[in-house]
Amino acid sequence: MPEVVDTCSLASPATVCRTRHLHLRCRVDFTRRALTGVAALTVQSQEDNLRSLVLDTKDLTIEKVVINGQEVKYTLGERQSYKGSPMEISLPITLSKNQEVVIEISFETSPKSSALQWLTPQQTSGKEYPYLFSQCQAIHCRAILPCQDTPSVKLTYTAEVSVPKELVALMSAVRDGEAPDPEDPSRKIYKFSQKVPIPCYLIALVVGALESRKIGPRTLVWSEKEQVEKSAYEFSEAGDKSLSNVIAHEISHSWTGNLVTNKTWDHFWLNEGHTVYLERHICGRLFGEKFRHFHALGGWGELQNTIKTFGETHPFTKLVVDLTDVDPDVAYSSVPYEKGFALLFHLEQLLGGPEVFLGFLKAYVEKFSYKSISTDDWKNFLYSHFKDKVDILNQVDWNAWLYSPGLPPIKPNYDTTLTNACIALSQRWITAKEEDLNTFNATDLNNLSSHQVNEFLAQVLQQAPLPLGHIKRMQEVYNFNAVNNSEIRFRWLRLCIQSKWEEAIPLALKMATEQGRMKFTRPLFKDLAAFDKSHDEAVRTYQEHKASMHPVTAMLVGKDLKVD
Repeated sequence: MPEVVDTCSLASPATVCRTRHLHLRCRVDFTRRALTGVAALTVQSQEDNLRSLVLDTKDLTIEKVVINGQEVKYTLGERQSYKGSPMEISLPITLSKNQEVVIEISFETSPKSSALQWLTPQQTSGKEYPYLFSQCQAIHCRAILPCQDTPSVKLTYTAEVSVPKELVALMSAVRDGEAPDPEDPSRKIYKFSQKVPIPCYLIALVVGALESRKIGPRTLVWSEKEQVEKSAYEFSEAGDKSLSNVIAHEISHSWTGNLVTNKTWDHFWLNEGHTVYLERHICGRLFGEKFRHFHALGGWGELQNTIKTFGETHPFTKLVVDLTDVDPDVAYSSVPYEKGFALLFHLEQLLGGPEVFLGFLKAYVEKFSYKSISTDDWKNFLYSHFKDKVDILNQVDWNAWLYSPGLPPIKPNYDTTLTNACIALSQRWITAKEEDLNTFNATDLNNLSSHQVNEFLAQVLQQAPLPLGHIKRMQEVYNFNAVNNSEIRFRWLRLCIQSKWEEAIPLALKMATEQGRMKFTRPLFKDLAAFDKSHDEAVRTYQEHKASMHPVTAMLVGKDLKVD
């Protein structure tokens, strides 16, 4: 098996050297929109006679590099588009295999760092203090600090972060105390420790006027004080929990993604397919097996939509992708999530049901904990775990599932109990003549959960546009404009814009700009740009908001709208 190469990284690969630990000391400067500090990387050679090594950087200013108290030579290579610039560091002593060295790099981030979003006080709930958050996945850690920015390398980290004393810093690590900054009495230093080796894309930082509420024996919800009570309520036993699948998903990543990690972003489905599979099991345990199938079938619908958008021969619709010279942010879609889930759900049904397949998943996590793996590693383990069922596994069309574009070769079986009501109501609307519109009534939704209302809208949206009279009647009887559930509101506004209802334009623009989730913002802007009555205003609104948007979102919406 040839070594899997990470084409998204310019750094020395894990076969040459491995970063084992990071100690980060940095200062968050809201005025200059910069992180300034020192990244001390403990790097272990994986070969004899290592004289130099390369790290990933992107839009960083490097002040100096120090090894064993001595400044050493380094060169920053030419910028290679979204990959950034390779940084080659000369080692003062030649390393032998397994020998470690600590490399201290003094650096500063750019105000346009693709990993960071700096919010003005006006963009926050409190309106008084600024806010910063990072998002390194997939390849943006290099825009915060020099690193081997590949999921094939895992490291522990500690950090000391200086922030204005009114603010709180949190990281993807255990809080390890706070103290006044000895160099500046107006600032405070927060300390952190992450003892579990993680890929560097999981390094995360947030700074803001944050408060916490305890909602379990070891669980806190952190938010601005304006949101923290609402958030604690939503995530507690009393909340409506209609979007709790997102929490289930992120918790599931603790195992699939964080403990067991894709070796390169070509194999991203290993992270997301397994995590969606676990997420849906958690929701099934909470709300019943029919509910798990309901969400599974909804996911198949999302997969159909994505493949229709890309086109069924598009390479990004393959489960295992080839990201050579492709920005992972551009390739990102529901495919690794939903095609990945569909494969695992299909395998569950082939191999003896949910309990049998969860047994495999548990063994898989135990086998590959703290490691980074490829699809071949996963498949080989699947075959060894089910060695008595190899004949069944050999019936799977692996080439079609893993390496072919378009919909999977087989659609799994779904219990449609909870979906049937959504389909029935959506069909009534889709087939209704104008004279039938008075048969619709607010009570149509009485026996539907918020999940089912959302699925009803997803079904109608697949058949959009609807006649304008239908849309106006739908608003009249269901008053969807008053719904604040983001998933429902999103699909409703897309339906309105695609059906050319001009009154919805300001509402759609508002949703596209007031929150920053790419899954909402991008499709809303796309729909608004495709509607002649809102095209110019959509482009104008994007240009007005671009500077205050997340850098990756701004870049992708710009591509979608064909501006810049």
